[in-house]
Amino acid sequence: MDDVNGITLRALRFYNEVFEAQSFSVVARREGVSASMVSRTIHQLEDALGQQLFYRNTRAVIATEAGRLFADYARAMIEQMSEARRELQDRSLEPAGLVRLNAPVFFGQRHIAPWLTGLAERYPRLLIELTLTDDYIDPHREATDVIFRIGTLTDSSFHARVFGDQRHYLVAAPRYLRTHGEPRQPADLAQHRCLVYKGSSGPNRWLFRSQQEAWVHSPVSALLTSNNADSLLTAALDGMGIVLFPDWLVGDRVKKGELVKLLPEHEAAINTEPLHIAAIYPHARHPPLSVRAVIDHYIAAFGTPLYWQVE
Repeated sequence: MDDVNGITLRALRFYNEVFEAQSFSVVARREGVSASMVSRTIHQLEDALGQQLFYRNTRAVIATEAGRLFADYARAMIEQMSEARRELQDRSLEPAGLVRLNAPVFFGQRHIAPWLTGLAERYPRLLIELTLTDDYIDPHREATDVIFRIGTLTDSSFHARVFGDQRHYLVAAPRYLRTHGEPRQPADLAQHRCLVYKGSSGPNRWLFRSQQEAWVHSPVSALLTSNNADSLLTAALDGMGIVLFPDWLVGDRVKKGELVKLLPEHEAAINTEPLHIAAIYPHARHPPLSVRAVIDHYIAAFGTPLYWQVE
């Protein structure tokens, strides 16, 4: 292997072994070389560094202060080289075996499941298990390899690959707007028929802001509340009222003209914290090839900007 300023990977490996064994002869027997070769390699390393790394006597080889300091660097360099080798080797392999995916119900139905055929065709040796749930999933405790989630990323104990931010659109069907008109500012919503999602913590709050100002809660009178987003979406498409929904849920309907974005001068949200759409996986120095393959597949599928977003 080529050296860098006289330092080779073999020299680093010999150094670490001598540091642990405190003996040239022990390392020589283990490596199948002469003790003089090990000693000469260490001398060359010392010359390259300009530091004496070992005190030598007839009974043992003891690391100097510089030698003890260098041991950590040598170990790290060897580990990094091994990591790079594994990474490059993995790229020449094909993902195979079972990969377990988890996603929120509605998001999974609309934006994970439709791309599974392409994933399977690209990696025919991959077996896929998809679970859809809105429950909290701990990647360290659950038997799951990749978790697609929407929220604020605060836990540093796992890795996350962010695809983009979730936006909210205030929308209504053309039929509704023809009958009831279009709100011009958030305060106008008090006079409109609103369809509100109601989860376990209660009805969503509708928040608006303009030009990065503070979020302002706009109270609305709900004509319909439901814990089922599809039911609210169906009602909105029928012209029953106005909904505030994530872009990934209504973006395609807006593009088709079935729903119209309202209050274009305002940002809309249901909470003040930015929500990220991300793939989460257990903290690992070297993630499995199947995990990286799945995430890369969805990065390409979702695109930049995310394909469901409407400018």
